[in-house]
Amino acid sequence: MFLPLKKVAYTVIFNFSLFLILIIGIQNSSKKSKVYFIKSETISLPISFIIGVSFITGSITGSILMENIKIKK
Repeated sequence: MFLPLKKVAYTVIFNFSLFLILIIGIQNSSKKSKVYFIKSETISLPISFIIGVSFITGSITGSILMENIKIKK
């Protein structure tokens, strides 16, 4: 019971620390781009922020999916 909760807590803490490092690291980023999604677009964001947030989102999603697969078995 506590082991999956511990793994999820570890994942959240790890990814939050990566996000903080990402925010600190992009302070001097000058290259910006927009993300186009269906009919809407975002404001101009640094490319490193877009890539970093995509990586962090994938990491969280992957860890949650792995926990769900392990629980179902």
